Amino acid sequence: MVGKKITVFKLLIGLLLTLLTLTMFVPIVNIFARALSHPDRVNQLKGYDLLPKGFSLINFQVVLGNPIVGKALMNSLFITIVGTCLCIFFTTIAAYVLTRKNLVGKTPIMIFLIIIMIFEPGIVQEYMVMKDLHLLDSLWSMVLYRMINVYYLIIMMRFLEEIPESLLEAARIDGAGHMTLFIRIVMPLARIPLLTIGMFYAIAKWNEFFKSSIFLSSRENTVLQVLLRQFVVERDTSTLVGAANLLKNNNIAQLDFSSLKAATIVIAMIPILMLYPIILKYYTSGVMDGGVKE
Repeated sequence: MVGKKITVFKLLIGLLLTLLTLTMFVPIVNIFARALSHPDRVNQLKGYDLLPKGFSLINFQVVLGNPIVGKALMNSLFITIVGTCLCIFFTTIAAYVLTRKNLVGKTPIMIFLIIIMIFEPGIVQEYMVMKDLHLLDSLWSMVLYRMINVYYLIIMMRFLEEIPESLLEAARIDGAGHMTLFIRIVMPLARIPLLTIGMFYAIAKWNEFFKSSIFLSSRENTVLQVLLRQFVVERDTSTLVGAANLLKNNNIAQLDFSSLKAATIVIAMIPILMLYPIILKYYTSGVMDGGVKE
């Protein structure tokens, strides 16, 4: 009887999760379908159709044909890749230091970090700091912005505290110092939390547009999310440079603005969508297996 109740409960949970997944999956597929539809047939799409009407890459050619978009895409990739790597390194090394038992002043430091996490500085203070550091209109302002997230730091600390002290002590007996312990033992064992907070950092860096629009003022240093907002929300059609020639060469009467918006959104989604399968495959094995036996 108990088994039947558990089975029914799991079935209901499965159905609920399936419906929740569809609410996110169907709109994404619909955006892809609209972006890939032929401009002359895109008006045939109704509601949440999942298949494109015809097939054409003209929308992507128009958006990516503008050199500003290509430059913004490369800027976003630079900020995301370099920023994520630096965030992971400094968050992990800070967590390693704060989990040492003989650290002097650990409690005041943690109280200070928690206060910072609760009472975040305002945009004026952040802007003045970037100005004093001469980082305004520099990609490094977004790379270095919020290098360490206190919440992710605490997550990493909780994991590092679970590493057996006997494992670290064995390395110390062999003459390993702190950097050797950190690079050769802590970092490999922390693979799962590193990937987890790395994914969080990457998504935050990639999707950040508000601070980018403030710290980065020139078109040369703009990022993809800023252009995405200008085009999709503010209907800035500067990305349509060269569209007339493409339409003429492909015998297309006119472009559909909603399809261009969908193509722009797809371009902004693809890097993050590619990130998830790469990371999720590393969650299949236990990180501490074989590390030490007590």
